[in-house]
Amino acid sequence: MSDRLQELAVFVRAAESGSFSKAARELGLSQPSVSRIIGELEARLGVTLLLRTTRRITVTDAGALFLDRAREILAGIEDAEDAARGLDSLRGLIRLAIPVVYGTREIIPLLPKFMSAHPLLRVELSVVDARQDLVAEGADVAIRLGNLDDSVFGARRLATLQRVVVASTAYLAARGTTKTPADLAVHDCIFGPGNFGRESWSFSRNGTETSVDVRGRIHTDSGPGMFACIIAGLGIAMASTAMVGPEIKAGTLVPLLRGYKLPTVDVHAVFPGGPRPSAKVRALVDFLIRELK
Repeated sequence: MSDRLQELAVFVRAAESGSFSKAARELGLSQPSVSRIIGELEARLGVTLLLRTTRRITVTDAGALFLDRAREILAGIEDAEDAARGLDSLRGLIRLAIPVVYGTREIIPLLPKFMSAHPLLRVELSVVDARQDLVAEGADVAIRLGNLDDSVFGARRLATLQRVVVASTAYLAARGTTKTPADLAVHDCIFGPGNFGRESWSFSRNGTETSVDVRGRIHTDSGPGMFACIIAGLGIAMASTAMVGPEIKAGTLVPLLRGYKLPTVDVHAVFPGGPRPSAKVRALVDFLIRELK
């Protein structure tokens, strides 16, 4: 039975990552061993599960069906082991992908409390703004801001962030402030991850929606890049309070148009493995929901 379980684990990581060498590194095996295990599995089943090319391996139709069941079996075994040990004995590795600014300001400061409660758990962090291929990268859970486009993944909402229009004191001293959204038309605006490539910003007041065309010379898909541009006085930005809240409190940045409501940003935990993640991932997500409230 242990050989069968190793076959499943090797097949799942090879299929997800698209690479025998990556699967070998992650599982502590040699690449020839991974190739041999997959070959023996296919020979026993009498079907081809993975198509090999010089650049990548891809999953066949039969392999896709087998992959879904293999994931369920491995997750079920992990859940059974965790149930036997009890929640206080969760162990192993959680691969967590987080966006840079939100992750470093809101998620990482919470981890000491979580890890203190579960001393046998380890966390491997991927801190990037780019939306990775979570399956290929082997992430167990990812924190994502804004609309979700991975409909096949499971997800839970962690929090809802407020947005604010903000600028540095230096920029406002040089260019003046704003009293209404229409005033933004004569200002330099900064386009960041939440509104990258968009040419209008939306506001509401007393039930009335307003859309304003804005212009700017700065466009970035990076949270830290956007934050640095705001601080440098390059323009006015629409940013989440998680990004600029401390600087507003300190007086470094100034909130504008406070009488208007802005679209909010939902924060989700996304599970590449499907709607029912492992017990350790569920424990982390439950913890984040409690703490972020």
